Amino acid sequence: MSNLTKLEFAALEISGKNYLLWTLDVEIHLTAKDLEKTIKEANTASPQERAKAMIFLRHHLHEDLKIEYLTVKDPLELWKSLKERYDHQKLVLSPNARYQWIHLRLQDFKSVSEYNSAMFRITSELKLCGETITEKDMLEKTFSTFHASNLLLQQQYRERSFQKYSELISCLLVAEKNNEPLMKNHQARPPTGASPFLEANATSSKKGHGHGRSNFRGRGRNNVW
Repeated sequence: MSNLTKLEFAALEISGKNYLLWTLDVEIHLTAKDLEKTIKEANTASPQERAKAMIFLRHHLHEDLKIEYLTVKDPLELWKSLKERYDHQKLVLSPNARYQWIHLRLQDFKSVSEYNSAMFRITSELKLCGETITEKDMLEKTFSTFHASNLLLQQQYRERSFQKYSELISCLLVAEKNNEPLMKNHQARPPTGASPFLEANATSSKKGHGHGRSNFRGRGRNNVW
């Protein structure tokens, strides 16, 4: 009984806010079941195949939607009706995803992995809305948003002529990991050649000015590559 009630993925909500992801899941699962043709125009699916597809589609609808489309028995008709009703979600999602893409910057993240996760989430949303994001776009977005203090490093990575975004990210992840212990050790000490903290504070105290501040400015969260 549990197998009959278990959902392969989230049901389509009455609001339609998950419609774009829902359609993608449906297409993948119908293809796996060799039923994808049932939601294509002018298909030659048998009555049995249409019935199986219809059962699957209804199983992944919100209960209220099941009632609203109670009389629809053809999977293609249901598919087209839902598209007419919810396809506008692209117009809702696309501007927000585009805004996030424009403002996505490597320098704003604490780690490469967090940036990489945001990159894939945003590009996936854009692709769901029908927009094309290429490997070149992803590479350029990353190169152009390095922290200003890492411009030389950015140029060095550009010169390596990466063809895939994943290759660049792999290098950045390795570089970040290798530099992490070094940076922790470096940040725990005053800069090379600087006076010890206690001596600097004592001197400032005698002169009556200054606050014992170190001139070290290499603590930016993105200066690890």
